[in-house]
Amino acid sequence: MASATPLPDRAVAVVALAAAVALARLPLRRQIAAVRTVRVLPYARAGRVSALYAAVHAVTPVWWPGRIACMEISLATVIATALTGGQARWVLGARFLPDAAHAWVEALEGAVGRDTADAADRPWTAVLVIP
Repeated sequence: MASATPLPDRAVAVVALAAAVALARLPLRRQIAAVRTVRVLPYARAGRVSALYAAVHAVTPVWWPGRIACMEISLATVIATALTGGQARWVLGARFLPDAAHAWVEALEGAVGRDTADAADRPWTAVLVIP
């Protein structure tokens, strides 16, 4: 997958992932405030957001001792989208039976990075959408 991702996208993804991991150490309200600063940018197309999401996945290190999961990856995707001049929504959601939480990114055309494996009988509900 890394070879299929363009080098400029991977470079932006590395910077965005580093910023997301650093922001993840802050309280959630600070993370939300940081994401809200990009609301002046125009919305990016879903294809562009998907490409950046794939780039973030391509550069995510397997050796990292800390957490890099859906929340950090979706935050990095929002940051990467902002670094390339666009805006995407950061969505924190949940579902029941069994209880689970998940984070994903949304463009105007739809969701990117939302787990849909068993969503027919247990759909994700957006709890917080930023910006």
